[in-house]
Parts: sequence; structure tokens; C-alpha cells
Amino acid sequence: MSKWDKLLTKIYALSKDLRFDELRKVLEGYGYVMSSLKSGSSHYTFRKAGCQPITIPKHEPIKRYM
Repeated sequence: MSKWDKLLTKIYALSKDLRFDELRKVLEGYGYVMSSLKSGSSHYTFRKAGCQPITIPKHEPIKRYM
């Protein structure tokens, strides 16, 4: 299994040890562009034409809100 496949499996399983950089790598791989909401903010927004923006707080590890 490739690193990419392992990373996707980790995300799909909603792993408790998912890191922000791992999620960023996958979103950018799917064509999203990261931008900071404002200076000093811990939230980052990922945008892609034709899709809803995704805002993620930069916590280590990523917290699940489900």
C-alpha cells in the first residue's frame, strides 16, 4: 500500500492521531488551495473552484466534531 493510500485510509477511519499537515497534503492533492483567515488565527480555509470552502482549526492532532 502506498503512502497516499495509507493516508487516505487514516482519514476515512477518522483516526485520532491525524495531523494537520497530513490533511493539508491530501486536500492540496485534490486541488484545494490553503489560505489563512486572518493574522494570528489558528484556522485555515481550503478553497477549490466549484466546491464549498473547508475551514479547519490547526490543532495537533485534528479534533473530530462528530
